[in-house]
This record gives sequence, structure tokens and C-alpha cells, in this order.
Amino acid sequence: QVQLVESGGGLVQPGGSLRLSCAASGSIFSTYAMGWYRQAPGKQREVVATITSGGSTNYADSVKGRFTISRDNAKNAKNTVYLQMNSLKPEDTAVYYCYADLRISGGSSRYVYWGQGTQVTVSS
Repeated sequence: QVQLVESGGGLVQPGGSLRLSCAASGSIFSTYAMGWYRQAPGKQREVVATITSGGSTNYADSVKGRFTISRDNAKNAKNTVYLQMNSLKPEDTAVYYCYADLRISGGSSRYVYWGQGTQVTVSS
């Protein structure tokens, strides 16, 4: 009923930039928050950045000042979020997963949906 499609990952040199996109589609009644987690090899999944329906943002300390999460406010794209990643470091290498905390049409509960993940590799 709900799909999250991510794009924008790839290989970049240290100091470079990438922009990730995530679009949620389906029978969505209301979206409470969207954001990004990442998981590096051998490590637990960790939160990177979140944005609420009201526009409040939060970032992991490791990415503050380098990453920016934003939301598309166009009426036909309001369930789309972006993660602009600048000054990338090798330690940013991970699979990045988009999530959406939302309620589906006709439903009464909130659920968290996940994207399939997109690989970001920072290497020279």
C-alpha cells in the first residue's frame, strides 16, 4: 500500500557532495515524519536526519553542518524528502535508508515504512 523509492546514491570522493531523494507513494492519509538512517558494514543502523510534518529537523552529531534534510512542499510531491550531503567523509560510507512515519488512508494507526536502501561510498 505504501512504497518508498530512493535515489541518488553512488561513489564520490572525500569532500564531495551527493543528494539523496526519497518519494513515498500509495494510500497515505497523513505523514508525521520522514528521514534517513544509515548502516555501515558491521555496524548498527543509525539515524542520520529527520524532518517532521511541521518542518522541524534533527541531525546526528556526526553530520551536523554537513548534511541538510529538506522536504518538497509542492502539493503533488509533499511526501518527498531530500538529503543534501556535503563535505563527505569515508566514514559516511553506508547504505542509506529512507523511512516514513505515516498513517494510511482508512487506517487508525501509525506505521513506519522503509525504502530499499541506496549505497553511498566515499572513497578516493
